Amino acid sequence: MSRSAHETVLRPVISEKSILQSQVGKYTFAVHNDASKIEIAAAIATLFSVKVAEVNVLTTKAKSTRGTLARSPFPGKTTPWRKAVVTLAPGEKIQFFEGV
Repeated sequence: MSRSAHETVLRPVISEKSILQSQVGKYTFAVHNDASKIEIAAAIATLFSVKVAEVNVLTTKAKSTRGTLARSPFPGKTTPWRKAVVTLAPGEKIQFFEGV
């Protein structure tokens, strides 16, 4: 089954670590659970018109949570999700925001 680029790449991951990595050409994205490295590279190249050098993929595991009395007193779990760290070719850059 073939997914579109928008279905493969769900959203960028905005964290302190991912912003620091973006300065050296590595960008982090939340991706579809069944997406392969080849599909992810093709989707990033299509969406942002850049050349992808490397893709590293990892799946974050679900973590147990304990609700508080202010929220829910019942224990639960976070949702497992898959992320990809995409390294771009030298000289390539992705600009998410106009001012940055």
